[in-house]
Parts: sequence; structure tokens; C-alpha cells
Amino acid sequence: MKRILLLFLVLACCLAACQPKGEAPPARPQEISVSAAASLTESFTELVRQFEVLHPEYKVVLNFAGSQALAEQINNGAPVDVFVSASQKTMQSVVDANHISPDAVQLFLSNVLVVAVPANNPGQITQLTDLARPGLKLVIAASEVPVGMYTKEFLLKASGTAGYPSTYSEDVLANVVSYEDNVKSVITKVLLGEADAGIVYSTDAASSPAGTVQTVAIPAEVNVPASYFIAPVTGSKFQAEARTFIEYVLSDSGQAILSSYGFLTVR
Repeated sequence: MKRILLLFLVLACCLAACQPKGEAPPARPQEISVSAAASLTESFTELVRQFEVLHPEYKVVLNFAGSQALAEQINNGAPVDVFVSASQKTMQSVVDANHISPDAVQLFLSNVLVVAVPANNPGQITQLTDLARPGLKLVIAASEVPVGMYTKEFLLKASGTAGYPSTYSEDVLANVVSYEDNVKSVITKVLLGEADAGIVYSTDAASSPAGTVQTVAIPAEVNVPASYFIAPVTGSKFQAEARTFIEYVLSDSGQAILSSYGFLTVR
């Protein structure tokens, strides 16, 4: 037994001697918590992958959901370093709660609405007025969600415009079978065939698997562009890290990645 113990001590000493003197174990990457609108899922996942290649000292933890849900989490004290919202109204709710400085908010992206329908187009939707046809099954986001808010604005804007009846908005809303809490839930129901159509961002339709959806464009005169805002959260313990991430998002490289996913850059 003593021989075994002695052998163990000798091996331990040898291993210790082999370790470079004065060299500390590698530091763990510093985590940056980013809460971002659900419509940014694919683009921000790629953007973060590239960011971490350039900055191996950081590990970005992404939390995707409807902007309104993320804002509520931050206002209730969730530990978040960066907030990315798909609407100014939702970002403002966090500013009003004193969790984000108004001077730190930056507009950096835009998006547009489209009508998404399953590949086999069971509702035979070829134009926007088809959305008002009685019996159609339509899915949209709740009005508390940015994409839902933009959808309601589009319907009201179209009502009475040349080519649309004055009752267009109420006729279309009468066909809504489900109000979802984020845009990904809307496009998912379309992909599963649970709806004849859904109103989503163009980027969500474009990121769907090839051949799974068709789209009907919404003309610029009645479309309502979505605006995306980014800002560090004032309660974050990692302000410098948050700024480094935001700087990358706003850089030419970051903007190029977002543009490749169909977003309209505004910087």
C-alpha cells in the first residue's frame, strides 16, 4: 500500500513539473446575453457565429421571442445585456421603464410584410383582396407583437384605397382563426397547413425551406415597413462587451450578413 502511495506521489510531482510555470488555465469566454426579435433568428445566429470567430473571448447567448415578451422580461429584471426590438414602440416601453437610455437606441434595419401561403395554396390566394373572402383561414400575430401591429396598420391603410373595399380590414380580420405571439408561430402554422395564409415579414417567408411556401407581395403604397432598434440594457454588468457586440452588428460586416437574409439596412 505504501509503495502504491509513493508511486502516486512521484507521478503527481512529475505531472506538476511538466506544467509550464506561471501559465494560468485558459479563461472562459465572457458571456453576452442578447434578447432579439424572433424574426432575427436565422440572421442573428449566423451573425453571432461570425462575431465569435473574430472575438473568441466572448460567448453570445441568444434569446429569441416576440419583442413584447422580451421587453417584459427586461422590465421585470431579466439579466440582459443587449435588446433588439422589431418596433420603436416596444423599445420605448423599455426606455420608459428606465432600463435603456434613450440616447443609446439605434435604428439599424427595416423589413416589409408579405402574405405567405402553403406551397399547394389551398385557399387559391393570388391577390390581397382574396384575404377577405369568407371562409378563408388566416393566421396573424397579436396586435401586441410588432408584426401584428404592422399587419393591423396595413389592413387599415388598405381599406378604402383604390382596389380595396372600405370594409377590407374588418372583412380580413373576420377570417383570422389564430392570433400568435410571434412571427415564427405564424409562419409555422402556414408551413403545417393549419392556415390558408399568414401575414409575416418577407425575411421569414424567405428563410422557410425551399418549396414550402408561396408569397403574395404587399404593394409599397399599402405596406407598413418594420423598423428594428438595438441598444444596451442599462442594468447590464457588461457594458463594454455589449458595446463591442453592437458595434459589430452596425459594422459593414454585420450589416452585410443581415442584408444577405433579406433585411433592408438603414445605416
